[in-house]
Amino acid sequence: MKDIDYLKKYLKEENLEEAIKRLEKGEPVQYIVGEVDFFGNIIKVNKNVLIPRFETEELVYKTIEYIKKYFKKSIKIVDLGTGSGCIAITLKKKLPNSIVHAVDISKEALEVAKYNARINNVNINFYLGDMLEPLTDKYDCIISNPPYIAHDEEVMDIVKNNEPHVALYANDNGLENYKKILKNANKYLNDKYLIAFEIGATQANEVFKLAKRYFPNDSIIIEKDMQNRDRFIFITNIKSFLSNKL
Repeated sequence: MKDIDYLKKYLKEENLEEAIKRLEKGEPVQYIVGEVDFFGNIIKVNKNVLIPRFETEELVYKTIEYIKKYFKKSIKIVDLGTGSGCIAITLKKKLPNSIVHAVDISKEALEVAKYNARINNVNINFYLGDMLEPLTDKYDCIISNPPYIAHDEEVMDIVKNNEPHVALYANDNGLENYKKILKNANKYLNDKYLIAFEIGATQANEVFKLAKRYFPNDSIIIEKDMQNRDRFIFITNIKSFLSNKL
């Protein structure tokens, strides 16, 4: 009933019957409507991009607050695995003086992200490639909600059957992309930096160990989402970060 009410809110009466049929066949309501509200921004979605979640809004909120607290100047940010572009677009709108870049391995996803940037009237540089690989610049902030589901992990049918697997699954028990980023991140970071990750609810210890391996002298913070699950990791060389976190 909740999903049908959502359809009624966004669709015209003459389109409801077909939309309800699609819903009954197991298609996510967000794909049927074709858009979601993310942080107050309209983000278009289709089967080429992951549907943005509330947890990712939390990641963006926390990252914005940390940037405002610890960086006093215009900064340079890159969003790795941008998908629909929801993270990059929100960061650019909330931090308009910052330079924002975004990367995705899917050409189809980048087309959606570029469209979303246009309709939200923000200027973002987009790159096609695998995480840091296509980049040549250095950044103050690297942010990512990468694919992190292990291939043998239990996933709801509505997710597994509809959302792009390239945006969901990762090798090495879901840790592949964190390793790719952390192993190479130093080459892409300015002198003062923040790395912000969304992680799977059972991955905190493993991602923490990876962060400690590649950034042994940094502050590494695990933070919980509103459901009290470990869902975010922040890595920084800002010395006051641990004692003055949010």
